[in-house]
Amino acid sequence: MSQKINLTVFKEFLKSSNFGGILLFVCVVLSLVIANSPLAENLQTLLDTKLGFENDSVHLNYSVLMWINDGLMTIFFLLVGLEIKREIVEGELSSPKKASLPILCAIGGAIVPAIIYLSLNSGTETASGWGIPMATDIAFALAVISLLGKSVPSSIKVFLAALAIVDDLIAILVIAFFYSNGIEITYLLYAGIGMVVLIAMNRFNVQNPYLYLIPGVFIWYFIHHSGIHATIAGVLVAMTIPTNDTDIESPLERLEHAIARPVNLFIIPIFAFANTNITFQQEMLHGLTSPIGLGISFGLFFGKPIGILLTSFICTKLKISHLPEGSRWAHIVGVGFLAGIGFTMSIFVSLLSYKNPLFVAEAKLSILLTSVIAGLVGFFFLKSLKQK
Repeated sequence: MSQKINLTVFKEFLKSSNFGGILLFVCVVLSLVIANSPLAENLQTLLDTKLGFENDSVHLNYSVLMWINDGLMTIFFLLVGLEIKREIVEGELSSPKKASLPILCAIGGAIVPAIIYLSLNSGTETASGWGIPMATDIAFALAVISLLGKSVPSSIKVFLAALAIVDDLIAILVIAFFYSNGIEITYLLYAGIGMVVLIAMNRFNVQNPYLYLIPGVFIWYFIHHSGIHATIAGVLVAMTIPTNDTDIESPLERLEHAIARPVNLFIIPIFAFANTNITFQQEMLHGLTSPIGLGISFGLFFGKPIGILLTSFICTKLKISHLPEGSRWAHIVGVGFLAGIGFTMSIFVSLLSYKNPLFVAEAKLSILLTSVIAGLVGFFFLKSLKQK
């Protein structure tokens, strides 16, 4: 007798992402308005304000902006990690047949944008930004496809969700291996001890998910000081929290249910508000047609759909996998455009890519404009398709 899969948490996540996408848009607009008003200096002063404490042993005195990007965003990565693990255990990534298409399409949809970016920036001081157009913003993408209702097959929505989750995993690996500073082995060993504790808790079947967060805080601290980006700690903790493939709610699902709304309705909007306070300058308009701007824009808008469509075509021709049930090639093209919404993760990677503030600002503007265009094109393209 086949076991039932608990999809309640996924439905709740989809719903909260829908409203979260709207709130995210509002925060972006509000941040841009403030950044180009007399209040811009006050906002920047607030973001630069130091919070925390430090002494000879503990160093935790950082700006508000860093607490948002390295602290709050760790909880976002924790949610992403929970999503990845649950999909591997019981969802669209739980078997080779189910997982092959979204996994391979996510890889294709990440490689092609990176190649496009590098082809325009290779040999320049901006070449390090190749990871920016690789990412898909899961909150925005799911929010847009949710607004389509019955205009698209439900299988396409699930396919986009699985693809975006794998896409996030790729982005996490890229950040860990290519956008981290020099490694401090001692702190990394301390973090490893914390992971051993979490794995032991899993083996002893500790069912309270919040107990896993206590060692998780120490792991965050040690990873933060190790040179690897601190947000990776969220994913590592998520991988140790127990789950199952039955209809009984697992510790992982309880934690996911508890943090999905705070992440989508508070953490991501706060991140967007803090990181899109772009004060428009004449130089930034030039940046839209510079190698940075073109690499990001072409990578997200053209690279994503080309990579996803080409990979889907190869996979089906080689009979590795088949298109989602009830879908056709036009749906894959539409999903490709929605995958070009690279907002949250792309901005996050841009902060790690450049030391020059002007490059960061140009990248943010390109990401913002391209994500809006890709989202609108994907929405209206899919809306125009009639289901068979």
